[in-house]
Amino acid sequence: MSLQVELEQHRNVLVVRLRGELDHHTADIVRFKMEDAILRGRVEHVVLSLKDLQFMDSSGLGVILGRYKLIKSRGGKMVVCDVHSGVKRLFELSGLFKIISFYETERSALAGLEVVS
Repeated sequence: MSLQVELEQHRNVLVVRLRGELDHHTADIVRFKMEDAILRGRVEHVVLSLKDLQFMDSSGLGVILGRYKLIKSRGGKMVVCDVHSGVKRLFELSGLFKIISFYETERSALAGLEVVS
């Protein structure tokens, strides 16, 4: 299975929707697209929507952690929403939910960042 990356900007928030599998084969695609959008645009915060992400391995965790560090170094926040149960378990085991906030829906994530969609 491949990976699709959809990027959408709401004011100063980049919404990243991932669909498919985030693994060592697709990690560079996500890394490049997110960094390009963050560095090119007026992005302060990132919402990572994982509703349709079916699988993620440690390479995916690395990509997410790296983009978290990038956005944090710029004074912003990254939040995650709509996480599939298998992927959610990986977040829990890795400890990422200790540093990245989790929201049930994309709308609540945007509201949590005080952005009206």
